[in-house]
This record gives sequence, C-alpha cells and structure tokens, in this order.
Amino acid sequence: MTQSLRYTLLSLRDLAVSVGPFILLALSLLLAAYWMLNPNPPKRVKLATGPAQSAYEEFGKRYAKVLAKDGITVELIASEGSAHNLRLLREGAVDLGFVQGGTAEPAALDDADLESLGSLFLEPVWLFYRKASAPLDTNPPQTLDSLTQLKGLRVNVGTHGSGVPNLMNKLLDSNHIAPASLNLSHMEQTPATVALLAGQLDAIVFASAPETNLVQMLLQTPGIKLMNFAQSEAYSRRFSFLSPAVLPRGVVDLAANVPPRNVHLVAPTTTLISRAETHPALLQLFALAGNSIHGSAGWFKHAREYPNLKNNELPLAQEAERSIQGGTPLLQRYLPFWVANLIERMWLAMGIILAVLLPLSRVIPPLYAFRVRSRIFRWYAQLREIESRAEGSQDTRALIAELDQMDRHAEKISVPLSYTDELYALRTNIQLVRKALQRSGGRLSG
Repeated sequence: MTQSLRYTLLSLRDLAVSVGPFILLALSLLLAAYWMLNPNPPKRVKLATGPAQSAYEEFGKRYAKVLAKDGITVELIASEGSAHNLRLLREGAVDLGFVQGGTAEPAALDDADLESLGSLFLEPVWLFYRKASAPLDTNPPQTLDSLTQLKGLRVNVGTHGSGVPNLMNKLLDSNHIAPASLNLSHMEQTPATVALLAGQLDAIVFASAPETNLVQMLLQTPGIKLMNFAQSEAYSRRFSFLSPAVLPRGVVDLAANVPPRNVHLVAPTTTLISRAETHPALLQLFALAGNSIHGSAGWFKHAREYPNLKNNELPLAQEAERSIQGGTPLLQRYLPFWVANLIERMWLAMGIILAVLLPLSRVIPPLYAFRVRSRIFRWYAQLREIESRAEGSQDTRALIAELDQMDRHAEKISVPLSYTDELYALRTNIQLVRKALQRSGGRLSG
C-alpha cells in the first residue's frame, strides 16, 4: 500500500468515526418520524358498494381500477345499499362506503367517527308506476305528481338495508301520509321490477344514478311512467339533503322524445364516507379518483360540477377538501405515487430534523480535528514527564534512550497531510529536549 493511499484511508476512517454518531442520530430521528407519521398507506382497502347491478357497484369497480394503477387493491364489499353501508362503516367492517344523503338522522351522525370525501353525484328518487294503476281523475288522467295519490296502491320502497325506506318515511310523513294507508313492500330492485312489469305491484321506488340499467329500461318501457315531483323545490327547502333535479324532455331518446316533457325529481346527494382512522393517503387517492370518475357531464350535472363540497352531512376530510379544490398535487404529476406521497408527508418532519441537526453538525469538524491531533498530543505528556525527571537526574543516557524510542514511535504516526506540521512540531520538540539533555549530560561529565 502506498503512503498516499494509506493517508487517504486513514482520513476516511477518522471522518467516518467522527461523522458516524451524527449519521446514526439522523437515521434514528428519520425512522422515529416515519414510524410516528406512517406515511405510506396499506395496500388493501375495503369499499362498501351496494346490490348487484347497482350504480354503487359500477362506481366501486371504477374506483378499484383507478387505484390499482398505484398498487392499491380495493376489495369491493357488496351490501343491500346505503343504510347497510353506513352500518358497516360504524362497525369498522369496511374503510369506505357510498352513503346516500338522508340515510341516517343527523343526531345519529354526530357521534359517528366518520368523515366525508365530498358529494359525488345526485341520486334521483325514481318512482315508477303502472299507468293502469294510476287514478283516472288526475290531470292529465292516469298521471301521478303527488305522493298523496299513492294511497291504497301497492308500492315497493326497497330493502331495509338501502336508504330508500327511511327517505320515503320522511317524505310520506311530510305529506301527512300514514304508511298504513299504502300497501308497502321491501323487495330488492330486480325482483320488484319484475313484479311491477307483471302487474303484482303498482309502483316501485328506488334512488339511483341514471346510469343504472333498471332506470334506463323502465324509462323506455310502454305502460310504465315516471312520477313528476311537482313540489321538488319545496322538498329541497324542507330537507337539506335533497336537491331539485329536472330530467329534460327527450334526454333518454331524442328521436322518440322520451320523456315527452320535463320531469321534476328530488335527488339526495351520494357521498363517499370514510372512517376517521383510514390512512390519509388513501383518502387522497379516492378523492382524486372521484375527480375523474364523477367529473364528466351527465343528465343532472354539468362537466366538473361534481365532486364538490356541498350538501355534506358529515365533516369533510382535509385530504378530500384539498384534492377536490386543488386537484393532483404537484409531485404526483411527475413522480410515482409512493415516492411523491413519502415526500409530501415527511417534508415537515425532515425540515424539523434538519433544523435540529444543523447546529449539531458544527461539532463534527472540531471532533475530527481532536481525533487526529490526539494521536500527536498524547506524546507531549510523556515528553513533559521526561523533562521533569531530567531536572534532578544525573543519568541522562536513560532519558535520551526514552526520547529516541519516542521519536521512533512519532516517526510512524500517520496523520492526514493537513496535520503533518503538528507531527513535525512534535518531533522537533523531542529533538530540542534531547539536545538539552545532551548539554546537561556534558556539564555533569565535565
């Protein structure tokens, strides 16, 4: 090994020993911050959707497809509907779920450990009825435009796990209609639709997005009509979770002019609800996915009208608010999600750690200098001790022999080139003490 390489390796060793504790402290602080902040989300999440062939199920599949691009597996949990989803959320059986406005009483939501990711879409109340079952004395004949006209009819209001029965109870109560005055049933959507077409039911009620296959089919089925909520504006004033909506004339089929006139509807807003302990990064991903899934124009909305921050019965999650208003964060536009998320959630902690470590880093140069110079300075103690012994000693030869041995050791001391002047100073001082002893020995022998 050449002398220059030896000096280089020695300098690196001294530097590593000096900087080592500082690096260890920095890594320890970073690991502690990572453990406390838990920046990376779990790779699996449970989403409560709804019955088979429902809009909730279809939207759940879209969310799963979008989040799969970032390595998140969305497990879709089928349910009976909105009320069932809310129960699953409260029980902790799922992480997120679609919940229709008005599903629960406001007092019941106050104590729930839940948050909203924003309003996703309007879910109109579709009340389809058989034209043959409608009273003849209506204007126009056999046309329903008020819930009071349902008295005595066989009406299916959906399963108890959906939000429709509770919603209908509120609407009937606001019209002073006793549920006993109707022949109510609680069948699922598909069997109820079959029963309606077979004449076993007079009307069915469900709340769903217009993309649902059943809605599309019933809107174009001869003999089946859609009830016009003539008082839709009044309903929206009475119930904060309802919005008036209009199904425009001809929007279903322009050529066939379906529907033949504007139909007024009432529509609760569907929100995506999460448990408060769900990882923030997951909430951000779902909110961003919602921007692309629900942002297009539709029968009841303009482009980019949804998702929005309106009509929320629960507190808004901060991640959702930022994502809906600000869109995709800057780093996520250019970096993989895991890298961008780690930086976004750790930057504050890293800033604090840096602020703590910067003053401590000033200790490293003096520590490095002390370690290198200590290999030289420790010989000065022995040199002083020899000088002290020389004052009363007559045997200078033994002391000179010790100095010669010390000089041989000093010759082998390896220090970085920047500290060689101190090494040469040590050897010069050894030589000065040797000369002084030699002069002293000469006087004694004389």
